[in-house]
Amino acid sequence: MIPSVREVEQTTPVTRDRFVDVVRLFSLLVVIGGHAVMLLVTVTPDRWTFGNVLDGSPRLQLLTWVLQVMPLFFFAGVAASLHSYTGTDAARWLFRRVQRLYRPVFYYLAGWLVALTIARRYLSDQAYNNIAGVGIQLTWFLGAYMLVLVGVPALHKITSARALWTTLAGMVAVVAVIDQVRIAGGPGLVGYLNFAAWYVAGVLGVGYVRGLITRRTALLVALGAFAVNVVLVTAGPYEVSLVTVRGLHLSNMTPPTVVLCGHMLFLCALAIWARPAVTRAAANARVWWFVAIGNRGAMTLYLWHLVALIIVFAASHVLGHDRVSTEQPGFWCLVAVQVLAVYALTCVLFWLLQPLENTPLPWWDAKVAPLSTPRAAVAWAGLLAIVVTNLMSAKEGLKGPGLVWVPLFVAALLGTRAIMPTKPGCGSASPDRRTHKRGASGGC
Repeated sequence: MIPSVREVEQTTPVTRDRFVDVVRLFSLLVVIGGHAVMLLVTVTPDRWTFGNVLDGSPRLQLLTWVLQVMPLFFFAGVAASLHSYTGTDAARWLFRRVQRLYRPVFYYLAGWLVALTIARRYLSDQAYNNIAGVGIQLTWFLGAYMLVLVGVPALHKITSARALWTTLAGMVAVVAVIDQVRIAGGPGLVGYLNFAAWYVAGVLGVGYVRGLITRRTALLVALGAFAVNVVLVTAGPYEVSLVTVRGLHLSNMTPPTVVLCGHMLFLCALAIWARPAVTRAAANARVWWFVAIGNRGAMTLYLWHLVALIIVFAASHVLGHDRVSTEQPGFWCLVAVQVLAVYALTCVLFWLLQPLENTPLPWWDAKVAPLSTPRAAVAWAGLLAIVVTNLMSAKEGLKGPGLVWVPLFVAALLGTRAIMPTKPGCGSASPDRRTHKRGASGGC
């Protein structure tokens, strides 16, 4: 199921950009740890109440300046996309990414539907609704990531340092203006335009791939962005936390603010500066084996770590060790044990489930033929529908309005696949075992 160190090294192309893979996996592993650290759970006979270690504690919220590393995933994702995008047939290219990205989501949704069907018989309404609400919450990231991938054809046109810095400056300026509208009490919906702020990480990914940012410039940008963020938080109207927690008057995350833009600049520029050291480490065969295997099941890691987290907290409750408040005796010792347990259980789930991520599905993974202009226009509408329904279903969860949005999300995925013409002879994907060992997204 998992190839050896030697097999991975022998099958890795010389041209593989190992730095991008390290950045991607690093960001996911930190996210898993961050979620395991932050969660609080209060369990009573009739309800499960979820809280956050960071609620009401600006001092602990400083941890998010280390743990909020999702911009690195967007940075690595756009960098990898530029390696595969040729500049033509954009809708077809993007749907190929959708095929690979959402394949494990089908299994994840099915798993949660089965689990919630069973849980409905044993949990109170309150406990059931709390768990159903968070079950697919993490898939917001896929919608946001897709939103950035939609822009790759436009980002592909950035070929000079001048265009790069002009684009970045314009994006940050627009985000800052929208922030001021929000702060002044303007329409709340205007703030959601700032979801485009995630493109800041994507533009820096372009700068990395095209060699438009030197290491010296990257370090100066990282230090400058960090300094500006410190000023904005200490002297301006912005909050310390880089994730959404209770009690904030202005979230930096949903929707993003100029502070999150600064954090993206800091993280991604710092990654570019550190590239030589990272690349040297990834040249080690054992390190590369770990990175390569992790990347083969990146979505499995991301999606199923929440299940591991819930199982660990449920086991802790049974053993009489609920994590309720930072004031309880031995709190941080309990956190350390639970974090290690979450990583261990996530590894087990990864080992069991990552083959599903790398096994192409019939019809869904069949190769797509070139699109005519009219069909491409319809395909773009379907791709945008995937983004919208993905974000809305993640927001609502598998309860209430989510019971409408989730089917719409699945319908958008399957409907967009139906729009795409299949290459002759590629009606189903049936690659041999060697193909999905390499993580191909397959077909014919």
